[in-house]
Amino acid sequence: MTDCIALIVAAGRGTRAGGAAAGLPPKQYRALAGRSVLRHSLETFSRHPRIAGVRAVIHPQDRALYDTAAEGLDLMPPVDGGATRQDSVRRGLESLADRPPALVLIHDGARPFVERAVLDRMLDALAHAPGAIAAVPVSDTLKRGADGRVAATIERTGLWRAQTPQGFRYADILAAHRQAAGAELSDDAAVAEQAGLAVTLVAGSDDNFKITTEDDLRRAERLTLAAAGETRVGTGFDCAFHTAR
Repeated sequence: MTDCIALIVAAGRGTRAGGAAAGLPPKQYRALAGRSVLRHSLETFSRHPRIAGVRAVIHPQDRALYDTAAEGLDLMPPVDGGATRQDSVRRGLESLADRPPALVLIHDGARPFVERAVLDRMLDALAHAPGAIAAVPVSDTLKRGADGRVAATIERTGLWRAQTPQGFRYADILAAHRQAAGAELSDDAAVAEQAGLAVTLVAGSDDNFKITTEDDLRRAERLTLAAAGETRVGTGFDCAFHTAR
């Protein structure tokens, strides 16, 4: 039994990021500082010393894109995903059943900025709990809306924004996903909760955001340039117009 395998879920079509009408690839294959969004995640997990292997779950039509994104990395062969993210995760888990790991980390391929320290905290937590998720506390005031108006203010104490990776003991989360097949749950932690598994909160990072829209792609590009210390400078002209009297 291997120690830990990472599943990188990248089977979505990324329609909210736009670009499809212009012939651009899904968001996980869009360029980010000279590498695809997905490659950033693949590199981080494949280079972590406590992760024994990395397997991507991809859309069958994206194999050529995936091969380019993964070129030169030591990865397990990818597997095809399903119609929903939940289906894709279950298929990824099922693909490991012949040689089951002790632990599995499940990560969205469209979160390129996960930090090694977050992975360390996840793995440390799983030594004592059946499940753990990266998360950050909610700092903004939350409002419930109805018909374009504020209907209520939500107490934010104790609220967290869930991120990935989300990690579990492999046998537990595989059984939970099999049991939840056909349900529409928002993430793997919800699948675990439905099965009665305790899930620990682990400190995530505000930079570990999911690329969903074109604005997210622009934010990711700015973050990458800032990390590389690149500054872009331009020139402009101010024009003043005077009216003779």
